[in-house]
Order: sequence, then C-alpha cells, then structure tokens
Amino acid sequence: MIIKKFQGNTEIDAITKAKNEMGTQAIILNVKTIKPKGIMKIIKPVTVEVTAALEEKEPVINTVAAVGGATIQAPVKTDIKDEEKTQSSGFEAVANEKIVIRPPERQPDIKITREEKNPEAALEEKLDSLQQFIEEKLSTKGQSLKEEVEEKESDEDDIEKEKEDALSKNMSILKMIYNILIENEVDEIYANEIIEEIEKVVEENTHIDYILSNVYQKMILKFGRPKKIELSEKRPKLVFFVGPTGVGKTTTIAKLASIYKLEYKNKVAMLTADTYRIAAAEQLRTYANILDAPLSVIYSPDELINSTVKYKNYDLIFVDMPGHSHKNKKQQDMIKEMVDRVGENYDTDVFLVLSATTKYKDLKNIADAYKKIGGFSIIFTKLDETATFGNLLNLKLYTGGQIAYITNGQNVPEDVEVFNSQKIVKLLLGGKQ
Repeated sequence: MIIKKFQGNTEIDAITKAKNEMGTQAIILNVKTIKPKGIMKIIKPVTVEVTAALEEKEPVINTVAAVGGATIQAPVKTDIKDEEKTQSSGFEAVANEKIVIRPPERQPDIKITREEKNPEAALEEKLDSLQQFIEEKLSTKGQSLKEEVEEKESDEDDIEKEKEDALSKNMSILKMIYNILIENEVDEIYANEIIEEIEKVVEENTHIDYILSNVYQKMILKFGRPKKIELSEKRPKLVFFVGPTGVGKTTTIAKLASIYKLEYKNKVAMLTADTYRIAAAEQLRTYANILDAPLSVIYSPDELINSTVKYKNYDLIFVDMPGHSHKNKKQQDMIKEMVDRVGENYDTDVFLVLSATTKYKDLKNIADAYKKIGGFSIIFTKLDETATFGNLLNLKLYTGGQIAYITNGQNVPEDVEVFNSQKIVKLLLGGKQ
C-alpha cells in the first residue's frame, strides 16, 4: 500500500494533486486544515493537507506509525542482486490520524468527541495499548519476540534456522491477532480474510510494529467512510429511520434533529408512522416541542406525500417508521411503498437502525429483510451496552452499506456521534476504550 500526503490552497486542489500523482484509484484517508501559527497567520494563507492511499501488489516498504508512544519503522527490503534499497514511502503516523470527512460548505462536521479539538494529542492515543497488549500475551509463553530475535546466535550454519524461527514467530503474532478478532466476535470469514491479506507481506525480518500497523490500516479501509446526513439542493430532504422494535429509532431521531436544528440552524420537521407502539408518537412529540419543530402523524403513503408538501420550505424531514419483526412482510411492503412514493420527487436517505447487542445471525436476517428497500446506511445503537464490537465490521462487510452514526447512551443530543473507524478498529484489536 502506498500512502502519501499532498497540500494545496483548497481541499479540491490537494485532492487533485493526489489523483494526478497516484491515479483515480487513490483513496482519500484524511483531510486536514493547516493553519499557520504566530505572526505568520497574518501573511500566510491556510492550507489543506490530504492523505491518500493506493493499494499495490508489493508491500509498503517503509511504513511508519505510532504505537504506544514508540516509533514504528518497517524493515527495508534489499534486493541482493542489485543491492538497491527501495525508497521509503514517507508515510508517518497516518494510520492513527483522525479521519475527518468534510460535509458541504453550508454544514460543518458534527463535533462530538474531544479528540477532534486536539488531533496531535489524539494521534498518540490511537494505538497506545496495542504493542503492550501483544507483548504481554507473548510473555506468557516465554521471552518476548524482540528478546529472542536479539539473542539469536550469529553462526552462519544457523542462519536458515533463524529465518524459519523468525517467520514462525511472526505467524504466531498473526494467529494471536486472529484470536483477538474472534474474541471480539468478528466473523471467522472476515478475520481469516484480514489475516490472509497480511500474510502476503510478512517475511522473516518483518517487525511486529509493521504487522500491527498493516492490520490497523487494512481494517480502517474495510470500514470506509461514514455516511452522514447532507442537505439536498431540492428541499426538503426526507430521512427515513427503519428497523426492528426497541433499537432506539425515536431517540436517535431526537438526537440528530437536535444537532441539525440547534447547531446547524437547519429547519427541521418530524413525521411519525409508528402508530403501533403505545405512546410512540407522544414520545417524539415531546422532543419536537422541546425543539420547537413541527410534528405530524401519518398513516399512509398519501398522507406522507401531503405532509411533505406541507413542509416544503424545510431543510430536513425526519420520518420515524414503525418498528416490526423482520418476518412481517406486510409491514416491509408498506415501508417500501412509502419510501418509493416520496422518492419519485424528493431526495431521500434511509437509515437502518440496529442494536450493537443483537446477535450476528439475527442482524443478517434483519438486513436481508430490508434489502428490498435498497440503498440503506446503518446506525448502530447501544454501544455502551456491549463489550464486543465485531458485529459492526461484520455487517458492514456483509451488506456493503456505510455505517453512518453510533449511539452510546440515552442523553439527547450528546450520546450520538459520526462513526469513527479508527476508534472501533483500536477496540477490535484489544485497545482500551
């Protein structure tokens, strides 16, 4: 994998430079605004720096990342015949930098976590415990990998054996990473897929830090970018929240509506079709009154169309769809009809709201039932009620849908944030919360 940084006067300028040099297949990992400090900020303009990645068949030769405060440097692979050293990619600590996805100019990113206010401090925290965790595991079996490698005999007759032993140790590290993923309930299929990709770049002289860095980067790329609510040029934009009962759809709507109305100053209206659950409409009405936002109850696709016309001057309409069993085909058909009818004339987003505490088998069945709606993104709730997060990766890879938001409590609007792949990958690899 090739990873480089590019700077420009604007984000588009920097991305263009990245695409020109690395090609259209390059993936933008990070976008960062660099403000000059001190007196220079008066005369020097603000620049934008983007970090781009490009997959390649050969491993990245000189990847650098920060793990537990230590500098990670991959070994330089030497071609014995030509005795030429492959040049470093110059990538430093990008695996741990915060991935910031900028929304349109009219609307800033949701700032939920304190990490975004201090990216330099957050950088070191990303993998602060991974190396220590691995080394503590290895110590239960004897000397650590570093100590054993340093104490290897230099006898020429034992060189081949040393190489085999070192490669065997690296394979044991991969096996340990695999076990950690399985303990975090990552599905075996996806855990094996990750390990097999890393095995292709592991050699006898590959450092443990380089292995960890590659696993971290691969998993971030598998999660991809989060899907956030963005305003449409054609007002209003309708945002549907679907999913089974009891996952927190109504509370999630209240959290997001609060952010878009109070922080972004957007005009927000609410509709509810959840007339089956006792007091569901009244719960949303309470939130609507607090936000001074209009609320209408709808019972059919025709009423949905009429309410949309009624709120035509609003930026966003949040629609709370009734929760039901994924086996209830009648309810599924009704939801699909509503989404399809309004989608003929308005831009729509559909978010499938799921609990992180649900079993993976049930999550797959739920996702399969909602596939007929098509094009949904995912919101995971109740992350504060589970100790394992493998299902986030499982369902992302199973459905191909983008993860948009996560919630971790009942407080409105504090306990919701844009999905942060770096934070979740760190937890999946045994890091601290």
